[in-house]
Amino acid sequence: MDMFDKINELYDKRRQVQLGGGDERIEKQHDKGKMTARERIDYLLDEGSFVELNPFIETRVTDFGLDNGAKGEGVVTGYGKINGQSVYLFAQDFTVYGGALGEMHGKKIAAVMDLAAKNGFPFIGLNDSGGAKIQEGVSSLDGYGHVFYRNSIYSGVIPQISVIMGPSAGGAVYSPAITDFVIMVEKTSQMFITGPKVIETVTGEKISAEDLGGAHIHNSKSGNAHFQKSSEEDALDTVRQLIDFLPANHKEKSKKVPYESADELRPDLTELVPFNALRPYDVKKVIEQVVDQDSFLEIQSKFAKNIVVGFARIKGETIGLVCNQPKFLAGGLDIDSSDKAARFIRFCDSFNIPIITFEDVTGFFPGVKQEHAGIIRHGAKILYAYSEATVPKITVITRKAYGGAYVALNSKSIGADIVYAWPNAEIAVMGPEGAANIIYAKEIAESENPAQLRQEKIDTYREKFANPYVAAGLGMVDDVIDPRETRLKLIQSLEMLRNKQEDRPIKKHGNIPL
Repeated sequence: MDMFDKINELYDKRRQVQLGGGDERIEKQHDKGKMTARERIDYLLDEGSFVELNPFIETRVTDFGLDNGAKGEGVVTGYGKINGQSVYLFAQDFTVYGGALGEMHGKKIAAVMDLAAKNGFPFIGLNDSGGAKIQEGVSSLDGYGHVFYRNSIYSGVIPQISVIMGPSAGGAVYSPAITDFVIMVEKTSQMFITGPKVIETVTGEKISAEDLGGAHIHNSKSGNAHFQKSSEEDALDTVRQLIDFLPANHKEKSKKVPYESADELRPDLTELVPFNALRPYDVKKVIEQVVDQDSFLEIQSKFAKNIVVGFARIKGETIGLVCNQPKFLAGGLDIDSSDKAARFIRFCDSFNIPIITFEDVTGFFPGVKQEHAGIIRHGAKILYAYSEATVPKITVITRKAYGGAYVALNSKSIGADIVYAWPNAEIAVMGPEGAANIIYAKEIAESENPAQLRQEKIDTYREKFANPYVAAGLGMVDDVIDPRETRLKLIQSLEMLRNKQEDRPIKKHGNIPL
């Protein structure tokens, strides 16, 4: 046997690894409308950029019919590029033991995560796994632990993105849950702690896997996922979009995209927001006016629709947007929208992305159900997240800013750098109607014409208190601006704040009200 025989043997072994579970299982994967692990990697990464790591790792357990022939241990790991940006990733291979995670599978993922963190590059997980490898017993659970630990420790160090491209059950769901963004594919991906069969056995409830933990459920109801996509290609395209917005790690800023200067005035803004404070409108139309054309990527679009969050660019620079949506619940803040906004704010702060807030809020949503479910604790997350954030923070008050919600949504008192208000803005402890009813209750009750006096008092209160100039006079609003100049003012503010540096007291970490 000479060197060439050895080289041929190497290529034979490599081919065996690349074949995964073999042609029959690959065909089954395709029949379910799913790509194989390697096809997904090829689609996601720039052509020819993938470098595989640890292809020959194999299980140490041969009990219960496990075959330790080198098949990559049910997961493909490595390094590559997305639009020129280096990333590390894993893709679980459902054709090998249903992508079940065992000791060495976990070790393989942990090794590539460590490399990602040491080098400061984003990490992507393509999840497609039936769960723990039962045949390996407790060592498979240990494998999960090593992955969860790294998800947690590297949170805020490098961006972490999870794509669910098949089942993700039991312990397997906790890794995606800790990562920054979760993308699910309609019909072919599910996440749940306990599967439908076990639920039926224990509680008697009958439900399908899709209705229990499909893409629609986690994107609209539970809030566990951030994107719902109709195909695997769409899901992987979304990863590429996200990577374009994000810096490689917490020490860097997002790359600026070339931008041609143009007329920055936006006359349509005066029409988009109705002057009547009770009339709804779509804040996404406002966003489209102020950000670079076609640059807005909404996150969690189907969950807690009363708040809109997402990435966009202003003059080529990545920004994070947090906006009340008057189309839903009159833009009021409830439990789900508080969670959604707070997590997004903290992500932006972790990765040096300036936060712009568009505010039009009546308050925190009232009701026994909200109070008993903990709106105090959940609402406090928004206050905490904004206060903690040290990135540039800019607020634009387009209409209403009442009560505690005004304070919570990036007011000067909790650390906003710049607060702008449109001339029609109403900034007050509560709406003029409620305030007049309380302040002048006795006068109105004793009046000969209560309805007329009430309206007079409402108008007086609105004129005297519910306008931006009282707040501007106290320095709580930096400037009252012409709505048409909103984009221009944001461009100027981002420029002013480009070198912002702010320190917080040195501590181990805070204790956010979870």
